[in-house]
Amino acid sequence: MVFEYLLIIVGFLIVVVIFALVFVTSYNRFQQLKNGAEATLNQIRVALKKRLDMISELLESVQSYARFERETLERITKMRTEVLKASPNDVQKIDRISRRILGNILVTVENYPDLKTSQTVQKLMDAVREVEDEIARHRYTYNNIVQEYNTRIDTYPSRIVANMFGFKKMDYLQFEEEVERRPELRWQV
Repeated sequence: MVFEYLLIIVGFLIVVVIFALVFVTSYNRFQQLKNGAEATLNQIRVALKKRLDMISELLESVQSYARFERETLERITKMRTEVLKASPNDVQKIDRISRRILGNILVTVENYPDLKTSQTVQKLMDAVREVEDEIARHRYTYNNIVQEYNTRIDTYPSRIVANMFGFKKMDYLQFEEEVERRPELRWQV
């Protein structure tokens, strides 16, 4: 009889330990994913700042050929100061606006053959191309992390941990259809 009680107690303790391990593992994974998403979002912010810096340089390079509104320059300056503290929604907005400005610069470059052959402009365009690829990679990584995080919130047993600690679903970085394509940065010289 004592042996049976001992088996029941040991069995109960094993179940409690397993439950505790699942609980702690789930909680820790939520924290890892949350931190990973924030770190990746910071990388996107930095890459967007690089893009804005390069757009400023491009504007300076093409300004003698075309008149850009003072508002465009002010908008870029404002976005450069805001981008490093931007929320995911603000990141999407900054991305959209900076892509449109970049598109306008590209049109200007296309219209002036001297600009197309300028070594400074070519180097800046190569740098912008690299930053565009970097932003795309970071977006992909961010959205994959968010997908795993949100899936864990929707599935058991991690759903229980999510509810206990108030983990909420994260938003994906979504972009307008027209900006999901990387701007075309190639031309014939």
